Amino acid sequence: MNFALILFILVIISGIAWVADKLHFAPQRRAAGVERMPLWLEYTASFFPVICAVFILRSFIVEPFKIPSGSMIPTLQIGDFILVNKFTYGIRLPVINQKVIELGSPQRGDVVVFRYPRDESVDYIKRIVALPGDVIEYQDKRLKINGQALSYSNGEPYLDPESMHYAKRFTESFPADLGGNHHEIINDPDRPAGLFPAERFPGFEACHYVNAGLVCTVPPGSYFAMGDNRDNSADSRYWGFVPDQNIVGKAFFVWLNLGSLGRIGGFN
Repeated sequence: MNFALILFILVIISGIAWVADKLHFAPQRRAAGVERMPLWLEYTASFFPVICAVFILRSFIVEPFKIPSGSMIPTLQIGDFILVNKFTYGIRLPVINQKVIELGSPQRGDVVVFRYPRDESVDYIKRIVALPGDVIEYQDKRLKINGQALSYSNGEPYLDPESMHYAKRFTESFPADLGGNHHEIINDPDRPAGLFPAERFPGFEACHYVNAGLVCTVPPGSYFAMGDNRDNSADSRYWGFVPDQNIVGKAFFVWLNLGSLGRIGGFN
């Protein structure tokens, strides 16, 4: 369901009714000494300011999402309600998602919501690990970007609440000249490192798959995204790159989790 399109249609319908009431129906009621709107007008024109405000807020400022899966554990848990900044990466026209004002672009380590390249009616959330032109290597469950290895520390046991299986929790850090972002990931030592995409994807020829991982050169205008739950995430390793035009915004805040109110707050 394209909620943005539905909301846009409601804005148009209620807006036309609101203008028609101001210019035509309201003067007629005043002349006839009638105060109450017709029922059809009351349920269209009177809701226009609210619907318009929601449309503007959701389209250009901030949009709420709910985390449906465990692919971003431990950073995000199933059931987290998050807020996504819609203007960090530029102003886009709603519905068609066309960028009209450039304000920035995703950086390594950002957690972003985007339209899934294979089905743009579905929203995904992952972490950007490589930018256009980067050479990304994922070998034996460790990352290198442009030949520079990311560092990994800790490695204590972590019970994955989705699989109820013990994994290892690491702090993954980008080198300073690659942004310096650090965040937590989990790896399952019992899962193989080999990656085998189910089918070819746009830009597939830029990737080389081996038993222990892959090497890819990120095409212009695209990003390489991965889940923090590295062995339980369908991401760019399997279905390819994220085009810039599919980016929805940057996730930055957990505003509710009905199962754990203590999770409310920002995240890395």
